[in-house]
Amino acid sequence: MMEFRVAGYQMAVGQDVDVHTRNICAAIDLAADHDAEILLTPEGSLSGYTHEFDVPSVRKALEQVTAHAGSKGVGLALGTCFVEEDGQCYNQLRFYRPDGEYLGFHSKTLRCGSVDGGGTGEIHHYACSDLRTFLWRDGLVIGGLICNDMWANPACTPMPDSHLSQQLSAMGARVVFHAVNGGRKGDDWSKMVWQYHESNLRIRARAGKVWIVVADSATPRDLPCSAPSGVIDPSGEFVCRTEPKGEQLFVHSIAFDGPGS
Repeated sequence: MMEFRVAGYQMAVGQDVDVHTRNICAAIDLAADHDAEILLTPEGSLSGYTHEFDVPSVRKALEQVTAHAGSKGVGLALGTCFVEEDGQCYNQLRFYRPDGEYLGFHSKTLRCGSVDGGGTGEIHHYACSDLRTFLWRDGLVIGGLICNDMWANPACTPMPDSHLSQQLSAMGARVVFHAVNGGRKGDDWSKMVWQYHESNLRIRARAGKVWIVVADSATPRDLPCSAPSGVIDPSGEFVCRTEPKGEQLFVHSIAFDGPGS
């Protein structure tokens, strides 16, 4: 039997990198206290969900957060926007092992934009790289997706649904980390979007026979999130989930029969 203890932080994501850094470091401490092997944070949780961030500040914050995680022995699936050495900005989920080793990043693929194909939206601000998986340990392969990558909400993107969770499953991933930062207004439309997101998480976990670990932004704190945060098993059932609003940390142990089983 192999156990993979995961944590996720349903976190209030704004624009203040210093506040984000302190909050993520505090979540790392809590994850370490609960013996979590990896902590997932929402989309844009370090930089803010924007392409207009201060690049030097985010680089400094990334160094601080990853050093702190390494000192605590907690791996990261860290949501942030980031400018890579190629000069392009990516909306990323960055993966680090508990010893601090950087494995690489997943970049958001199904980026948001005008559904009529107009010239607005993040599709015009973020670059995209190839879908990939990461070898975590003991033959355990993991992957990452960001928000619309999972559910391809037709109201939010002009890009076709390429079933990325299914692709990751076919590439050998057994756990998919899903960083979310969805809009919400607390109205009937927001309730419908929640239902769409929740059902997609369950269906895609079951279809791909993968575990999904998801963490949404908790901003604004007084409204329900756009999607439930927690852990879905390969049968499509939530085995761990947070309350629908407010900042919360969850921890869950995923048990496997063995590598590749």
